[in-house]
Amino acid sequence: MHITLLINRDLASNVALNYLLPALSTAHELTVYYSERVGQPPSEHALATLAFFEQTLPNEILYPLFDARQQQGPLRTFEALARYLQCPMQCLNDPNSLEGLALLRAHSPDLLLTIRYGRILQQAAIDIAGLGVLNLHSGKLPNYRGVMATFQAMKAGDPELYSTVHWIENATIDTGRIVTIQGIARAPDSCYLMNVVGLYPSGCEALILAVRALTAGAPLVASPAPRQGQYYSFPDAKALREFHDAGLRLVDHRALAHFLNNYRSLPQSQ
Repeated sequence: MHITLLINRDLASNVALNYLLPALSTAHELTVYYSERVGQPPSEHALATLAFFEQTLPNEILYPLFDARQQQGPLRTFEALARYLQCPMQCLNDPNSLEGLALLRAHSPDLLLTIRYGRILQQAAIDIAGLGVLNLHSGKLPNYRGVMATFQAMKAGDPELYSTVHWIENATIDTGRIVTIQGIARAPDSCYLMNVVGLYPSGCEALILAVRALTAGAPLVASPAPRQGQYYSFPDAKALREFHDAGLRLVDHRALAHFLNNYRSLPQSQ
């Protein structure tokens, strides 16, 4: 079947594609559209710094460098991942416009998969795919709806972090039927960005299993999302200060540098 993926152009989405595209491309035709950011440009300095490490550093500096040098490590850049697609990735910041809907319809997708996508799909977009829209949310639903769920879980002192596979059935945020919830133990010293990235091995595996079940015609068991829980927008200055005062970090520069080595081939040890 044809699957269209909607992602945000950031580090975590790239990591997710590295898990999803090789696994799904063996049996499906794949198309990817991306948003350039989630919401409005960040007003808080700490969030602007986070955006640099999530997007500017990889997209504008490192990925082009790796592509130009034709380096390929365990992880691949967006450009290198194009080998798994029917056509190059395209920007789609307004999926609900006439032009955006036409792009989504162009490949007649059977299924839409959304991961960190920066726009809310309205009903016309949701109805395009015959099987529906599955979202991989980097948080436990319904406890942490909205953006930066991992930030909220860390701030609350949760010992485990979760991702959730759920259906998008209307334009409300993170309220659709829940397919699976998978958790990992939180490393106390890990920063927010590395904790987010760490959710995607298990989260993407759950998404792949859901796609396989749909492909086989098996019913995908899903439970209505409980009504409790809270929606979170981007943290304000007070929340960011409390996060910092608790000894938590948005980005650990050394850990990030070590992780980014996965995109380049390293000399073999003698």
